[in-house]
Amino acid sequence: MTNAEWNTISFPKLNIEFPVYSTAFTVFGFEIKWYGIIITLGLFLAAVYCFKRMKSFGIDDDRAVDVAVVGFIGAVICARLYYVFMEWDYYKDNLPKIFSVHSGGLAIYGGLIGAVLFGAVMAKIRKVRLMPMLDLAGMGFLIGQSIGRWGNFFNHECFGSNTSMPWGMTSPRIQAQIKSTAEEILASTGVTVDPSLSVHPCFLYESLWCLAGFILLHLYSKRRKFDGELFFLYIGWYGLGRFFIEGLRTDSLMVGHIRISQLVAGVCVLVSIAAVIFKRNKIKMDGEYVFYKDTEESKRLIAETEEKYRAYEEEKAVKKSEKAAKKTDSAEELSSEDRLLDATAEENDEEQEEISDGEDN
Repeated sequence: MTNAEWNTISFPKLNIEFPVYSTAFTVFGFEIKWYGIIITLGLFLAAVYCFKRMKSFGIDDDRAVDVAVVGFIGAVICARLYYVFMEWDYYKDNLPKIFSVHSGGLAIYGGLIGAVLFGAVMAKIRKVRLMPMLDLAGMGFLIGQSIGRWGNFFNHECFGSNTSMPWGMTSPRIQAQIKSTAEEILASTGVTVDPSLSVHPCFLYESLWCLAGFILLHLYSKRRKFDGELFFLYIGWYGLGRFFIEGLRTDSLMVGHIRISQLVAGVCVLVSIAAVIFKRNKIKMDGEYVFYKDTEESKRLIAETEEKYRAYEEEKAVKKSEKAAKKTDSAEELSSEDRLLDATAEENDEEQEEISDGEDN
């Protein structure tokens, strides 16, 4: 079987097939994976969206940068640790593989935990209010997850059990994975998977679910009832979709017969519902709710940063003006020197002519 055949993904009922490679290109012998490129793209677009809306949530974007960077680092670390912990039987005998993050193996729930914990610590240090920051982060997560799931497509992973739906997919790589894990899948889930038949593209389901969630939260964001509501709605929305999608997957992280991600997803839905109901009832009892963006603290911090940037721009303008003035002075000095040299040269020419005339006479 050729490399192209091995990497060909097909949708039999749609009569569509094309090669899908995990490696995008190679630099100095190091393979750059599509998985890493796509996740990076998702993070970039999420960051662009979130930073564009920072001030509307009362957050100083200058301080929030530190929170976002530290949250991202925490997300990557914990996403990998979560996955490695759940798959320790494999990694204990392949320790170097622990650091092969670019090849896949990041658990979203571990990433969420890491992002919130690390980000919360930095938010405390940088005086960034956590709940409105999490509101933005929730929408950013949905952007990143919607795009990032396509990294699984390029890795021929995150698929489900057999399906007769028109969008069912297959590939030699998927078939090989099913053959090697068929007995394990049957033992842990009770599901029999035929490698010769098409399977559910679970990555696609989750990508579309996250995209729909982002659109809904974006539209609802201006009508939110309290800081933190969007984040709780995010974990509830994502948890609801993941609960059902995880039930289709054949590569779930398992503890006995329990799909860990499905269990966590169910808990997230319940926590989300409880938190939103509790907070809304509390607001009704307490009266009018004041968003952080409307507080004096938020306005002061944003004003301080804007003043700092104005001072920086003014200082930069002054330095630019001084530099231009120095160039002008230097040009004038050079011009004066050129004129002096020209005058001297003319005098020398006249003297030379007089000497020549005297010699002729």
